[in-house]
Parts: sequence; C-alpha cells; structure tokens
Amino acid sequence: MKSPGPHRRRNLRTRLFVFCFVAFVIVLYGEDFTCILGTPFRRADDPPSPPLQQGRVPREKDEAVVPFAVGKGKTDEGCDVFAGEWVYDELSRPHYGEEECPYIQPQLTCQAHGRPDAGYQHWRWQPLRCSLPSFDATLMLEMLRGKRMMFVGDSLNRGQFVSMVCLLHRVIPEHAKSMETFDSLTVFTAKDYNATIEFYWAPFLVESNSDNAVVHRIKDRIVRPGSIMKHARHWKGADIVVFNTYLWWMTGRKMKILRGDTKNVTEMVTEDAYRLALRRMLKWVEKNMDPRSTRVFFTSMSPSHHSSKEWGGDPEGNCYNETTPIEDATYWGTSTSKSMMQVIGDVFDATGVPITLLNITQLSEYRKDAHTQIYKKQWSPLTPEQLGNPRSYADCIHWCLPGLQDTWNELLYAKLFFP
Repeated sequence: MKSPGPHRRRNLRTRLFVFCFVAFVIVLYGEDFTCILGTPFRRADDPPSPPLQQGRVPREKDEAVVPFAVGKGKTDEGCDVFAGEWVYDELSRPHYGEEECPYIQPQLTCQAHGRPDAGYQHWRWQPLRCSLPSFDATLMLEMLRGKRMMFVGDSLNRGQFVSMVCLLHRVIPEHAKSMETFDSLTVFTAKDYNATIEFYWAPFLVESNSDNAVVHRIKDRIVRPGSIMKHARHWKGADIVVFNTYLWWMTGRKMKILRGDTKNVTEMVTEDAYRLALRRMLKWVEKNMDPRSTRVFFTSMSPSHHSSKEWGGDPEGNCYNETTPIEDATYWGTSTSKSMMQVIGDVFDATGVPITLLNITQLSEYRKDAHTQIYKKQWSPLTPEQLGNPRSYADCIHWCLPGLQDTWNELLYAKLFFP
C-alpha cells in the first residue's frame, strides 16, 4: 500500500489545525457567542417580566420618548433601553432595603426620616422592545476584580455611586469591605476582589471655586473651564469612569469664568461654558485612558420637579406629597434644559473618544414621586414658617434610596455587559 503523499499529509495537518483552533475559540468565547446570538438584554435564567397591564405608567405604542437622538441605547435589533415605561413591581423591587445598606447618607434615607409611603421603591423600568438584564451583584464584582470603578461629578452622581455600593455590598462579607473618605474622594473597597468603587467630588468636572467637598454652598460660582488636572490626577488608573455635570451650571445667569492663570473674571453664556468643560473632559480622556482597557460613561441631566403646575397639579405645589410617576409620555419639565442637552449631543457627536451616554433624563422626568421631599436630614433647624408649609423646604432635586438611581445603575450594568 502506498503511503500518503506529502501534499495529502499537509492537507490533513491543516484540517487538524483548523479543527483544533475552532474548538479552542468555541470553548474560550462560548459565553460571548451565547450573548450575541441570544435574545438581547435577556438571560436564559431571567424570570419572565411581570404583566405590563397592571400598575404601569401608560405609553403610546412605539413612541420614542427620548427627545434627542444622542445617546440612545439602540441595539442592532432596534431596542432603545432608554425608551420605555415604568411598571409597578412589588415582587422584584426594591433590590435592597434602606435599613440594609449602612452607606446611604442621611440626606437620602427617606424611610428613616418619616416618609409615610414606600411605593416609589417598587417601580421597575421596562424598555419598549426588550428587557433589562437582572442585576447580578456577584457577576458585577467579578468584572470589577482587580479594577477601579469611579463616579466623578456632583451630589447626584454621588447618589448613583451610593446606589451601586448598596447593590454590591450585600454579597460581600462584613470583614471584607470598607468605606473611607479622603477629602473629595470616597472609596468603597471589596477586599476579596481587590476592587474599589469610588466617588470624586467635582461638580463642574473642571476646576471651580466650589471644589471643596464639604464647604461648597457658593452662590457666586466661578469655573476655570480649561483647567482639569487638579481633579483629573485622582482619576488616573481608573478602569470604569462615570462622569456627570449639569445642576451646578444652572444658575439662571451667565457663568463667570477664568481663563488660564489670569485673575480676570469674564462672563460667558452657560451653554458655551458647558461646552468648553465637556471638551476639556473628553480631551483628558483621550490622552489618559486606553479605550482597549477602559470604559467611559456620562450620565445625562437629572431632572428636578419644582412646580406641580407643569404636570397638571396644584399651581402652588411641587414634588411634596407626590406618590406616583407622571403618566404623560411627552412630559419634559422646565428644570431640564434642552439647549444644554443639545450641547451634550453636539460635543459627543463631534468626538472620536469612545464614550457611552447614559440617557437617564427622560425616564427620570416621569419620577416626580421619587425625590427625598422633606424626608431627609435637615442641615439647619427649620423655622416655624417652614414647618407650617412643608412645600417650602421640600428637596425636589435629590432622590431617595433605594429608588430611581438603582435603575440608573441597572442601565449602566446593561451597557457594561451588553455594549
């Protein structure tokens, strides 16, 4: 019998190599293939979504509720995770009890400060054409193993940071976690994972006269839009960064700015100053963060609810005593500036820096019920006039925890695992 010729032996070796390589790839990336080929944003072990007919905030079918195209979370299948409806869900919400998370600041512990209702904790965000993945704290911590996750911005971003800590700390033994604060930086450490979740106070991202983490109630705000290194040196080495900045820009007047090292203060239209700050942030990201190993996010504007007249309520009222979401799918309050939203769109569309926008603005617009209202620690004694009119000191800016900001982190989780 003739032995196989050299050409035939080469073909056999080639086929064997190809077969082994394909087998190796399937084993190594099998889970990725499953995610890619499976139903978007759903895992096989996820429970079915509760019926939308009961307890939901109605939306018109197929209505795109995000007012701008920028930052829409569309998949190839056409699902926009930022367009959807709020569904009342007592089975799976909240993710944790207020009393179970010792890291929530007293400004956000609404139940401990006497809030009589708890319905605001039970609303679940349901995208129109898909479902969000179930938040898996252990999987999130495994992703963060050996990494730094950092939230940078103002008190609203700090609320999102605390929400993330509360979502994760439940699966970490008491001896294996800690929380420490160093001036503007707060660090939660998951010791067994060699991972940190951090918050850095920088309400404008760039340098300003409001940079002190404790003493920053300054009406006369001045920013230096070209200067960011005072803060950014603390961000170096982070693997996941979530930026936000908006509320502190909204003074109702032009922004006072400093350029370079001069002491001359000039005024600039708020939108123009905001654009400069965002461009400076993106320039720093481009120079200092490797897109192959880091993920960068920007959380869009968090709305306020200062006038119930805007949603058809008492002309003299605000968010105080509100217990249900707004049902008008087209609602957009005056506290959220469309011109500032457009600046975000223009700046991000013009950059080549890979950054993911968490467009939480429209879905949060509906949640007039989710603010801390009067149920929080008051830093100054209340006057008899205030006590006689609770609306006068209701906080319609910040959000109770657990609550709305847990949904922001569910969206962040979805974008991290299903980009």
